[in-house]
Amino acid sequence: MTALSEFNVRSGGETDWINITGDVQKKVAASGIREGICVVFIPHTTAAVTINENADPDVSRDVNFALNMISPDRREFRHGEGNSAAHTKTSLVGPSITLIVTGGRLLLGTWQGIWFNEYDGPRTRKVHVRVSGD
Repeated sequence: MTALSEFNVRSGGETDWINITGDVQKKVAASGIREGICVVFIPHTTAAVTINENADPDVSRDVNFALNMISPDRREFRHGEGNSAAHTKTSLVGPSITLIVTGGRLLLGTWQGIWFNEYDGPRTRKVHVRVSGD
């Protein structure tokens, strides 16, 4: 059995981490699938998704700080929209994650959450969720 769904996320700033764990879990529950996998896909080139700590808000700040050190805005970038740093960060973090579904729930560690990463906001973005299994 397979279920595909989507929801929107509205970012509040140019760089923003939004915890979407609850939204994804709702899609898993609605699918009726008890055992399988869940793929979360971000169909944008300046936004990404990752699994990281969901207890300390400084983690997202620290990761964004590190990504800004790796890929700061540079006048040498040639992309006409002026968001090359956002494209680079998205390539580093990635557009999708795969999670295990067991007992109708996402299998995450105690401190883990699913984070939508905005690097070129504020914007309204789509998140696709595919749940496959039994």
